[in-house]
Amino acid sequence: MHPSHFARTHPDKPAFIMAGSGVGVSYRELEQRSNQVAHLLRGLGLRAGDHIAILLENHSRFYEICFGAHRTGIIYTAMSTRLTVNEAAYIVENCEARVLITSHAMGHLARELLAHTSALKARLMLDGVAAGCEMGYAAFEAAIAHCPTTPISDETAGGDMLYSSGTTGRPKGVFVAPDFPEIDAPNPLINICAKLYGMDTTSVYLSPAPLYHAAPLRFSMTAMRLGGTCVLMEHFDAEDFLRQTERYKVTHTQLVPTMFVRMLKLPPEARAQYDVSSLRIAIHAAAPCPIPVKQQMIEWWGPVLWEYYAGTEGNGMTMVNSQDWLTHPGTVGRAVIGQLRICDDDGVQVPNGTPGTIYFADGRPFSYHNDTDKTAGSRNAQGWTTLGDVGYIDDEGYLYLTDRKAHMIISGGVNI
Repeated sequence: MHPSHFARTHPDKPAFIMAGSGVGVSYRELEQRSNQVAHLLRGLGLRAGDHIAILLENHSRFYEICFGAHRTGIIYTAMSTRLTVNEAAYIVENCEARVLITSHAMGHLARELLAHTSALKARLMLDGVAAGCEMGYAAFEAAIAHCPTTPISDETAGGDMLYSSGTTGRPKGVFVAPDFPEIDAPNPLINICAKLYGMDTTSVYLSPAPLYHAAPLRFSMTAMRLGGTCVLMEHFDAEDFLRQTERYKVTHTQLVPTMFVRMLKLPPEARAQYDVSSLRIAIHAAAPCPIPVKQQMIEWWGPVLWEYYAGTEGNGMTMVNSQDWLTHPGTVGRAVIGQLRICDDDGVQVPNGTPGTIYFADGRPFSYHNDTDKTAGSRNAQGWTTLGDVGYIDDEGYLYLTDRKAHMIISGGVNI
């Protein structure tokens, strides 16, 4: 499915709403604006397979840029707004971006990037061009104003290439090629969201995290590909999350464990003030969740929590619902994409209950952009792929994480 279908069947329905301002963008508007982005990129000479970089806060025009790139076959890289200028310049260069799209709010970093991004074909800035950026950036709104709102003639599916922070060396660009060229073709995440999570046209998906992360971007876009409404929080605030859940009768959301902790730290009277009974599915991932925290969340919200283990690489995925987790505390679930294999340091598969490196067999193929060594290093002799995590499987096939081969600090679900 694709938002263009709902632009025809439900044109006035909100595709997404900005939680802070309450400003909504309908499916008709999303369709028209993403078409304009597609024409803009074609007009700049970009073709299928080319790359763009996006340096934006959770902005009301973020989705039209991604959907516009998607329908042109272009590969788009959403970049963290917390990067230093050298880190940002590395990603822009490494992903071979031909266009950089940023905003007035990111003007301080955008200005510094001018000295490092001379190879770009174009730089565009939303919300007016910030001081000091006049000689290097054009206004996005002016550039797009006269572009047609109808589809381009050569639509083909593009996709994201996001950077996995990893644990060693510089970030790695991860690209998973689309399974089909049609822009409305399904993919594994769409199937999971529809069949397991029950996302459909009645869903309201609350997204509280930065869109430069893989899960918030992919899941919220999937919610719109299935005809639901996404409510996008500009910034996470524990009490405001509860307020937005009640206000919009949110049915689906995705969080990280630190968000659970912040909500559990709210005064009891604040937590009791908001009705969250509309929640049907609350997904979490990105970092280990302490068993007591998850138990308290299930006691509060009911058995609506679903956990998964996966990475930006998309090579495999495990999943567990609340009921199965309660009988297997600490598990991150059983495989739903790929097949789990646990191996020792010599690549030999180990028995159930024995910790080792977690591999996925028969998962989705991926590659690290322009890095054959890192790509090869993520695979073993059998062709199984790993994210570098350590864990074990019990006799029922449930996976438990125990460690990483390379240690790191995790802050808000971000590897540091």
